[in-house]
Amino acid sequence: MMDRPDLPVAAFDFDLPEDLIALRPVRPRRAARMLHAEGGTLTDRTMADLPDVLRPGDLLVFNDTRVLPVQLSGSRIRDGNSVAIDATLIERLDAGRWRAFAKPGRRLKIGDTVTFGEALSAEVQSKREDGTLDLAFDKDGAGLDTEIAMIGVMPLPPYIAQRRPADSRDEEDYQTLFAERDGAVAAPTAALHFDADLLAGLREAGILTATVTLHVGAGTFLPVKAETIRDHRMHSETGEIDAETADRINTVKAAGGRIVSVGTTSLRVLETATDDDGCIRAWRGSTDIFITPGYRFRLIDGLVTNFHLPRSTLLMLVSALMGVEEIRTLYLHAISKGYRFYSYGDGSLLFSS
Repeated sequence: MMDRPDLPVAAFDFDLPEDLIALRPVRPRRAARMLHAEGGTLTDRTMADLPDVLRPGDLLVFNDTRVLPVQLSGSRIRDGNSVAIDATLIERLDAGRWRAFAKPGRRLKIGDTVTFGEALSAEVQSKREDGTLDLAFDKDGAGLDTEIAMIGVMPLPPYIAQRRPADSRDEEDYQTLFAERDGAVAAPTAALHFDADLLAGLREAGILTATVTLHVGAGTFLPVKAETIRDHRMHSETGEIDAETADRINTVKAAGGRIVSVGTTSLRVLETATDDDGCIRAWRGSTDIFITPGYRFRLIDGLVTNFHLPRSTLLMLVSALMGVEEIRTLYLHAISKGYRFYSYGDGSLLFSS
């Protein structure tokens, strides 16, 4: 399955003009551009072209995770002095505790209490070497979930949040049509391009759909600090595939249909649950699968995905599917043609040659 070459992380670097970083998605969603790579050919299309590009009997697999509004604003009071604190919850530890990023984290000490809104507070239990901290809230379970939903806002990716605050538009824009299962702190953004009209067109063209679950964690945005990919430790995320969906995928594959993952998160859970013979089974748990050049794909045939950050694990994943030089050529083409990058940007449809 895997023979990972010890490539330098620098091999996945590129220069991106800042004006190509999308701060808002296009509307309607299906109007986003789509760079189609198949058979060694690049074709400029839009997402609305998918029903014409895919074949009847192909299966698109979406991630049905739902993004939680885990960006909280509050204050820490110590010795009569108040300091504004912004916290992004990134991993639930138990019913009442979350791991979080905090800004400014250096102003917080273990034992400090941070008050969020009028009815929620949390104690700083520990601070980690990676800059995150553990918050123990004064509510737990459903009560904590309800309070977070009332006062929290969408946790936009850093490259957007640094340029503008989240607002009411993001509540719709940063959630996919398939979002049903609470648990993500970042959106499976490839699926943001799909709307009701596009899904109707896909059904009419005989293209099938299915959903799996992978709760996207904040680790998807963490930079790769290692010098080589072999030295990078991949973050872990939890997910699930039920038996009915696994059986459906196997049936489509056996009938000659192509399995096309919508997003790298769907791809990661699909490849995790598939054995070396290409058979996928019901699965539930956590995965830290790290897909880099040298990986042998066991299930998926194609991928719908956005354009990713330089030196990121996601860029390594698409390079594993297409080839390092092929992705470099594809990205240079996208930049030259003014494609919009990252979470709210344009998309691509990739089939390895």
